[in-house]
Amino acid sequence: MPEIELTFTEQEAELLERVRQQEGLATIQQAAEWLVKRRLRNGARRLTGRNRALYAVTNSRN
Repeated sequence: MPEIELTFTEQEAELLERVRQQEGLATIQQAAEWLVKRRLRNGARRLTGRNRALYAVTNSRN
């Protein structure tokens, strides 16, 4: 999965720090990723009515 570096405002960093502590994550970057995945799962559940696993898509054309 591609790595990107996100920058956060002080307020966002404080919120992510709380999420990081609650979920036992190592960094606020992991907390941001966790929140994004959670949002995607919830959106998929609303669309399909079922839980779906999220996997990284690799380019298999090479």
